Amino acid sequence: MTLAADIAGILLNGLQTGAIYILVAIGLSIILGTLRFVNFAHGALYLIGAYAGLLITLEIDLSNGLLREWGFQTIGLGWGFLPALILVPLFVFVVGLGMERFVARPFYDRPDTDQILVTFGLAIIVQELFRVLFGGQSIDFARPAWASGPVMLPVVGNFPVWRLYVIGITAVLVALVWLLVEYTDFGLIVRAGTQDPEMVELLGIKLTRPYIVMFGIGAALAGVAGVVGAPLENVNPNIGTGVLVPAFLVVVIGGVGSIRGAVVGGILIGMVFSILVGAPLPQVTVAGTEIVWSSWAQVGIYALAAVVLLTRPEGLFGEEVTG
Repeated sequence: MTLAADIAGILLNGLQTGAIYILVAIGLSIILGTLRFVNFAHGALYLIGAYAGLLITLEIDLSNGLLREWGFQTIGLGWGFLPALILVPLFVFVVGLGMERFVARPFYDRPDTDQILVTFGLAIIVQELFRVLFGGQSIDFARPAWASGPVMLPVVGNFPVWRLYVIGITAVLVALVWLLVEYTDFGLIVRAGTQDPEMVELLGIKLTRPYIVMFGIGAALAGVAGVVGAPLENVNPNIGTGVLVPAFLVVVIGGVGSIRGAVVGGILIGMVFSILVGAPLPQVTVAGTEIVWSSWAQVGIYALAAVVLLTRPEGLFGEEVTG
């Protein structure tokens, strides 16, 4: 394999890794930017999307958990992946509406610490609920037959088809959300409400409805991330927590409320992760111990976030808060 093929493969893997973080982070950033609500339960929406997609796509055998004790040895609809890709965002959108109405809205005027505590508690409840129902074991989410296996790409060589689909689906959804926010009356109201909510209310526009819809859209994106991301890893109750921290780092790097920032931040984190895991980096020995670069991948994305915070605290595309 040539150096060019190595670099191209690392870039594509970085884009795919970043794509999952982008889908989760856009919803997180929109909710934080428009509603000023710190949602630590956003990873739970990814978890719900992954399990919902699994149950719609496949029929799975249960080996433990409460559902097994109730007599469900096999569960799932087995409708295939495309119905899951359509139904899961709708389902998680409704879940997001309920989360906004009954969890988030009562805490909009409360301190950030209260919002963090209530949403973190909700995330733990959802995680443990899935653990009780399905057991703690990892469940394989097989990729659809039409998107399994590799495809031959110029320069890169063989590359997994599913990873290309993840990049493509993310690009389409990001474009749709960006067009919604930037070029529709609905998006204009949301952006105006973010800048000056009192003035918008004085003009007779109630912000409650567009805000709850934006919350639902953010939830739906996390649900889609769960569906397309789950076939890249096994599904278990901990995957929501695993994706939440990198998604927050994407928001920190890109800037709160910025779709462009979420995209750039996600790509940067994906690239750093991919380089440290897959690039042929030189061997370095510290105090007699050889550095294993792949085990430093998580450290690398935190270091990237720290550098951005030190040089531009509002994020690459965030707006500086004055006064």
